[in-house]
Amino acid sequence: MNRILITGKIKESGLDKLRQNKNLSVDFRPDIPYEELKKIISSYDCLVTRSETKVSKELLDLAEKLKVIAVAAVGYAHVDVEYATQKGILVFNSPGLNTNSAAELTLGLLLSAMRKIVPAHKNMENMRWDRHRFSGEELLGKTIGIIGLGNVGHRVAQFCNGLEMKVLAYDPYIPDERFNRFRTAKTAFETLIKQSDIITVHVPKNKETIGMVGAKEISMMKDGVVLINAARGGIIDEPALLQALKSGKVAAAGIDTWGEEPMQDNPFSKLPNVTMTPHIGASTEEAQERIALFIADQVPKALDGGVVDAPVNMPKIRMIEGNLMSSYVVLCEKLGSFAQQFMDFNPDSLQCMYRGDMIEHDCTLLRLAFLKGYLGGIHKFVSYVNANQRAESLGISVKDFSDPSFSDYENAVKFTLSNRESGASFNIGGVVFSGPHPRITLVDGFTYEVEPSGTFILVRCEDKMGVLSKISVVFDKHRKLITRTDFSHSRERKRTMFMFRVSGSVSDEVINDLKSTTHIRMVKKIVI
Repeated sequence: MNRILITGKIKESGLDKLRQNKNLSVDFRPDIPYEELKKIISSYDCLVTRSETKVSKELLDLAEKLKVIAVAAVGYAHVDVEYATQKGILVFNSPGLNTNSAAELTLGLLLSAMRKIVPAHKNMENMRWDRHRFSGEELLGKTIGIIGLGNVGHRVAQFCNGLEMKVLAYDPYIPDERFNRFRTAKTAFETLIKQSDIITVHVPKNKETIGMVGAKEISMMKDGVVLINAARGGIIDEPALLQALKSGKVAAAGIDTWGEEPMQDNPFSKLPNVTMTPHIGASTEEAQERIALFIADQVPKALDGGVVDAPVNMPKIRMIEGNLMSSYVVLCEKLGSFAQQFMDFNPDSLQCMYRGDMIEHDCTLLRLAFLKGYLGGIHKFVSYVNANQRAESLGISVKDFSDPSFSDYENAVKFTLSNRESGASFNIGGVVFSGPHPRITLVDGFTYEVEPSGTFILVRCEDKMGVLSKISVVFDKHRKLITRTDFSHSRERKRTMFMFRVSGSVSDEVINDLKSTTHIRMVKKIVI
């Protein structure tokens, strides 16, 4: 049973769904102190966290069993992802589920800043009625610059178009089509900084974006500009922003995210032209419901070593022709498991070959899937995150090739494992027909079209009359039902290899009887 520790508040619907899984033990400890967390983390397989919990190198070294870190939020700057990857721990987040919530908060901060709602409210609390003191500005016709046109940024753009604003956007990582779709003018960063009346940031926090709006950028802005940060603390340099607010260079600001959370001291609290919130961009009932259910759905997949929808430190599946790529991921893992059960030598080389539409995409995940299947029978826990490291630890060098000549199928994969010193080699391949219908098409040089599921007995024999009948006698003796028979002949090797799919389990007695049968040279049991 896998143990899950939840240190961030998530909705009851997600907790209930996790608790209903009989293979999971769930401990809900929101806001657990860091020192106490260090004492108990060693017994957990999965950590579910929000931004309140710092997942440091120190903590990860104590987490001896940890396989998965699930972030119940978009941002994961609080997690040492690089070190988690070194330890083979899968990290995934929950993107896109709070998009509307964060975008609506951005609009709320903007409206509050433009219409001076906070100081007007405070004035009313003191029973004052100064209508003319709080004269603001309309959004109609204003130019807003959006830095980052991702999940939240594009939603903000839609809102601003509805308010008849002129929308500029800077994002070097998305295609022109996205700018056109959301009716934004693709703009250089410096141009956006200089021309916008309002600037809002919607980028992740990383080495590239920390401090990307600082004193230099603020000096180039229009006098009286309004700045909004509902993305991540530190993207807008806070000391530079504070100074600009005091000087009047920046007329107003809306801040939801902070460099230090929670902060020990807040100099912005003394300024009347700042609207502040304590990182509540995702804090709506609807967003938290979606995130909780997403976490409850993804955590069991991750703990089973499966493919999750939003991995942070492993390749994402790039879909081609519907679910073709994901079907190949499943097939490749089964081919790896098949290879590990079949082979009787330790390889030091793996060649991965791809043909067809998939070669135009990143095939990394196909290789990782094969390694996961192959190494799963050798190591206790192998995931898509640590499969490469596990292979390296065994001295297996891995190379990918795009070679359309190795197969006549439109799309296909082939994996060849070998040992340079002994000269031993083994190959296995497969295809996915539309449907999808995965098939094993190559085993150790013999060709087939076999569905990769069930219990198989592989028998390689000499080309002699009566061998098949002798094999049938053994199966009849042990009352084993053959549900399918496939065979392939090699003229070069003067051998035939049968693949029998059988029902139920197969005892060692069956295997030993087959091995002692005349003219039989090899018997293997494979379960996939």
